[in-house]
Amino acid sequence: MKTLGIIGGMSWESTVLYYQLINRGIKRELGGLHSAQLLVYSVDFAEIEALQHAGDWDGAGHILNKAAKSLQKAGVDMLLIATNTMHKVSRQTLAGIDLPLLHIVDPTAVAIREAGCEKVGLLGTGFTMADDFYKGRMQEQHGIDVLVPSEDDQSVVHKIIYEELCLGEIKDSSLTAYLEIIERLVEQGAQAVILGCTEITLLVKQQHTAVRLFDTTALHAEAAVTALLQE
Repeated sequence: MKTLGIIGGMSWESTVLYYQLINRGIKRELGGLHSAQLLVYSVDFAEIEALQHAGDWDGAGHILNKAAKSLQKAGVDMLLIATNTMHKVSRQTLAGIDLPLLHIVDPTAVAIREAGCEKVGLLGTGFTMADDFYKGRMQEQHGIDVLVPSEDDQSVVHKIIYEELCLGEIKDSSLTAYLEIIERLVEQGAQAVILGCTEITLLVKQQHTAVRLFDTTALHAEAAVTALLQE
């Protein structure tokens, strides 16, 4: 088995889920007492969040690059950034690094393609929904069109992520708001919806809606399991 380096803590609520999903996947594949060989570098999310909202992505990228260098020095075989939003600085994160990155968009796109979808909605932080680093990779590398909510709906999604989900708060009213936004994306032509923030899966489950959901956390973790067991 290879060794995975996880850059996590953004937030730690979803990093816990990554740890569980990856270990469950290894146990499923190997049985017995097997578990994943991995190292977690968990950053202080308060520092990252302040840099995000200040627009200092270079500063945020520097922190993740420091984490990546520490993990490389520790001897991991590959890296995983346990958050959608911070893939915005994936290039900065990998500066001076000689390790592959398991990019969160790719296994999500593969699952979307396998489901026969060509146009999907995207829920995530305001940065993920508004910027092109995520939508652009989906379109340019995988040929998938991505729809995002209206500006007002984006504000609602973003606020719930940072003020509730990252703090471990799960509210019925927020679930209702998300489901209404999902329905509006479908009305725009979305065949399915990407849960494009690793915290959203803490709130919205497939049983809550008939709309096909793609859980990036689960898909990313499953890709990690596959990569760890590859010869």
